[in-house]
Amino acid sequence: MRKFENDVQVIKYEVLKEVAKLAMEGTLEEKYHTIPEKISPGPKPRTRCCVYKERAIIEERVKIARGGDKENKNNIEIISIACDECSINRYTVTEACRGCLAKWCHEACPVDAIYYVGHKAYINNNKCIECGRCKDVCPYNAISDVMRPCRKACEADALYIDNDKKAVIDNEKCVQCGACVYKCPFGAIMDKAYIVDVINLLKESKSRDTNVYAVIAPAISSQFTYVKIGQLVKGIKLLGFHDVIEVALGADIVAHHETKEFAEEIEEKKFITSSCCPAFVSYIEKKFPELGENISGTVSPMIAVSRLIKNMDKNAKVVFIGPCTAKKMEINRDDVKGSTDYVLTFEELTAMIDAAGIDLRECEEDPLDNASFFGRIFARTGGLTEAIKHVIEDEKIDVEFKPVICDGLAECSKALKIAKVNRLNGNFIEGMACTGGCIGGAASIHHGRKDRNEVDKYGKSAIEKNIKDSLRILDIDKLDLDR
Repeated sequence: MRKFENDVQVIKYEVLKEVAKLAMEGTLEEKYHTIPEKISPGPKPRTRCCVYKERAIIEERVKIARGGDKENKNNIEIISIACDECSINRYTVTEACRGCLAKWCHEACPVDAIYYVGHKAYINNNKCIECGRCKDVCPYNAISDVMRPCRKACEADALYIDNDKKAVIDNEKCVQCGACVYKCPFGAIMDKAYIVDVINLLKESKSRDTNVYAVIAPAISSQFTYVKIGQLVKGIKLLGFHDVIEVALGADIVAHHETKEFAEEIEEKKFITSSCCPAFVSYIEKKFPELGENISGTVSPMIAVSRLIKNMDKNAKVVFIGPCTAKKMEINRDDVKGSTDYVLTFEELTAMIDAAGIDLRECEEDPLDNASFFGRIFARTGGLTEAIKHVIEDEKIDVEFKPVICDGLAECSKALKIAKVNRLNGNFIEGMACTGGCIGGAASIHHGRKDRNEVDKYGKSAIEKNIKDSLRILDIDKLDLDR
């Protein structure tokens, strides 16, 4: 059976499920205010200091599950009332302090927050701005640094703490990777949901001439392991989707197109970066804008397969289902807007299936086989590189391909800094914002090393072993694959 990793996920799931259930019944607007008390009936709280605060936090979760703050373009939001359990003092002087004569910590502090009692240093946290200069100069490493989990997880440095000691997102820096969502131990950060929009779209499609397609990310192979993939496909169709298509087919298309792009442009550009991960693309645009021309001009697999579907069915609407919060940002980018209509996460799909009362274990199997081995392994770090190597070898393209594979934003940052000064030992950067690749996405039901094995196993089960075979019946030359 399904197993969530922690209580944060459980509560998030319960909120999404109740929102989905009421939306399916058509009573959400009248009854959404009843959800907090249903999830936390009392009299004792489940997780917080009192049942009233717990319900207040759940109320905020319900708002975000219904779409969140429409004025805020960021799909990641802070639940301020829930952000109050972390240690509020980041830097603390420990017993290792020797009260040295040099007093470098005091001299380094720009706000005069260091003071002394009995020859030992202390920090006035009312003055401290958490710059860390005192820690950097202490010769005894006597100052501890307890960084909040959300800030520690954010490689884009997009989080800061305000005067009320609450976490705040800097939208100008945020790449919406969702690392803070996954790492916050109290669930005080949450991604906005399109779950109500999708449910309404599925309802409308019954009376309108509209076909709603679900395109599922290959990372799904590592998520619903308690049933067969065919049973999951059937369950998705029972929700009202017209058909289920693999995003891995889009990955095959992208691998083919990006390889040709690489061969044609690498001599002029010197190096090219991948463009499949929207958080990685956003990171380059915000942190390394001078390298923007080096980003591949090929769309992501999600956009490629969405455009393919809409080229084949003029009445199509497309909903992406995957582990990625950044995809919610990508569909609204000016260069691809209108290709994919909505995004659901695996967490949200789980809530929808359960809200509809669908038992996947009782479902018959529906086939899902329209992508190659290489398209399916895009879900993990290194998958794109293997696919490009395959195309180069299979089509005998005369080009030197020297990939640099980056697993997580920290590694991406290092590679981009080296590339910026023309010292990159390679000519292609595969960048994945999440460690492990898409299988490590913030909205995965669970994370783990075994996920990579599940993806490879799923890839090997593909009937089409080569990308050329996967694409043989598609006229992809007529498909717009540029961002």
